Amino acid sequence: MIKRTLLGVAAAATALALTACGSSDSGSDSGKDSGSASGLKLVDDGTLTVCSDVPYAPFEDFDKSSPSGFKGFDIDIDSKIADALGLKLKVLDEDFDGLQSGLTLNAGTCDLVSSALTITDDRAKHLAFSDGYYDSKQSLLVPEGSSIAAIGDLKGKKVGVQKGTTGKDYANEHASGASVVDFPSDAEEFQALKAGQVDALLQDLPVNLAHEQAGGFKVVETYDTGEKYGLAAKKGNDALITAVNDALTKMRSDGSYDEIYNKYFATS
Repeated sequence: MIKRTLLGVAAAATALALTACGSSDSGSDSGKDSGSASGLKLVDDGTLTVCSDVPYAPFEDFDKSSPSGFKGFDIDIDSKIADALGLKLKVLDEDFDGLQSGLTLNAGTCDLVSSALTITDDRAKHLAFSDGYYDSKQSLLVPEGSSIAAIGDLKGKKVGVQKGTTGKDYANEHASGASVVDFPSDAEEFQALKAGQVDALLQDLPVNLAHEQAGGFKVVETYDTGEKYGLAAKKGNDALITAVNDALTKMRSDGSYDEIYNKYFATS
């Protein structure tokens, strides 16, 4: 979720200090540091445990009919990676701020963060990133009939953003005179827009496009910020990142990445 802002220096230091490697169900330190047959250190042996902030369609959403209980572009990517590593996939719904700060990984809750997470220099100080797997933009969503046609029209207005995101960073930097309102998740900020509690949402383009397609709202402006999403592991977990990058490379070469991409983003 494009740059989804960072916690302060103190919080980042706290995240680095945490070294628990507990069960993904409890998030507590069980003292277990399991390894798969391929030599990877995992939260649960034989399982790739992935954390996402759900819902954030089309990247991650709930789906009771799916084996993992989730669906979306990220989830499909995760499933292919797990298959390539000979592992089962387990997905946990976790707060984004903990994901992007490194706190959730350092607590031993999961092996990977897969949550439309933009790669940034600041985040790379406390997260180990994979190669980029998705290019994204920021965007401005407003109700149909709104007088807001561009970011310059937000002066004196309320713009909703998700806490910890690059969308919030972009709004703070460019929405001059606007009141930037934090929400814990996309679901809550979109509900606020529908209720008239905010006048616009500034966040990742694919997510705002999903809201536009549902009807009653429109994307009036997009911002090419050069952002790339990456999967993230605990800092220092180079073996897992190498394995993930190898799986991503194979997906691109065998066409399976394009199949997943077109499933969610093809326009024709």
